[in-house]
Amino acid sequence: MSPATTDRSQRTPTLMLLDGHSLAYRAFFALPVENFSTTTGQPTNAVYGFTSMLINLLRDEDPTHVAVTFDISRQTFRTEEYAEYKAGRSATPDEFRGQVALVKEVLAALRIPVVEAEHFEADDVIATLTTQARAEGLHVLVCSGDRDTFQPGRRGHHRALPGARRQRACRA
Repeated sequence: MSPATTDRSQRTPTLMLLDGHSLAYRAFFALPVENFSTTTGQPTNAVYGFTSMLINLLRDEDPTHVAVTFDISRQTFRTEEYAEYKAGRSATPDEFRGQVALVKEVLAALRIPVVEAEHFEADDVIATLTTQARAEGLHVLVCSGDRDTFQPGRRGHHRALPGARRQRACRA
């Protein structure tokens, strides 16, 4: 690579947005819970998997900015309008529940901002941040295990699912 392509000051600033909840949940099921725990018995498979994905994404994508979004609760504006929204989903496994707070501790230690909004899902927050960042001239990379994030209409940014090569979205 030429020096111009590796010099961060010469590149378009890139915002990498991660759907923290979906990536941690994906990591929870990817790694056996019985193999990852603290000496006190706290499961850590989702924390380990999420942190590994984060490190790899930061290394591979080299963003200039990064933020992680999380779902706050199952109550959103969608459930208020349509009571059956996600009604068929199974309960969150108990072994996963305590790990989201630990993932947020990792992010705090790395000084990576967490963005959450009451009554909105993480992918809604990502869509809003993407729109704002693009208006400011930033390139946006979205990383999520939630396919809802990549619905038609949420176009014009790059997207990636961990474990898959980065895919190009339609450009506006």
